[in-house]
Amino acid sequence: MTLANRITMARMGLSLVIFALIISKSLWTAVAALVLLTIASISDGIDGAIARRTQTTTPFGAVADPFADKILIMSVFLAFASLRELAVPIWAVFLILLRELTISTLRVLSALHGDVMKAEAAGKIKTTIQLIAAFTILTLLVLHLWAKQTPLPAFLAWAPPLAKPVTWWLTVVTAFFTIISGGIYLYNHRSLLYKSWSERGH
Repeated sequence: MTLANRITMARMGLSLVIFALIISKSLWTAVAALVLLTIASISDGIDGAIARRTQTTTPFGAVADPFADKILIMSVFLAFASLRELAVPIWAVFLILLRELTISTLRVLSALHGDVMKAEAAGKIKTTIQLIAAFTILTLLVLHLWAKQTPLPAFLAWAPPLAKPVTWWLTVVTAFFTIISGGIYLYNHRSLLYKSWSERGH
């Protein structure tokens, strides 16, 4: 296994750890989750850069890398939705999961036809929005848990009261852009869908 693929696999493992840390609902586990989320996000760019620089790009990496991104996002938002301290709407998380699973299925169809579906601009923008929302929500969770233990500094005191409305809107906006990007992918690859639906012998 190449170094880039090892980093991709490590990001999948980090997703599970981050999920467990967030649902633990303690200040230090939330801080640890924030640190690991930062590492996982940075690794997303590192594995691709290493693969290109060392000319070790593989079909596995082309499929596993975006899949690892989806696991990371789904783990984080599912963890958020389980916390009463936040106001993450489960229906919006469902829409995010629905889009990610749909596009993952599209990638599988593409692979079955001997092609690798490359990342598009809409997908990259969507991932950026998802990560910004995830970092913001997790930071608000850290501040909320911190405020439960000791008074926050004056310049941070505004954050806990706004945690629920901000997390609600962030998740809804993220779900909106996620669905839009999914629609763009489906439209751009509609020929693949038509081909898959019309094939015989199955």
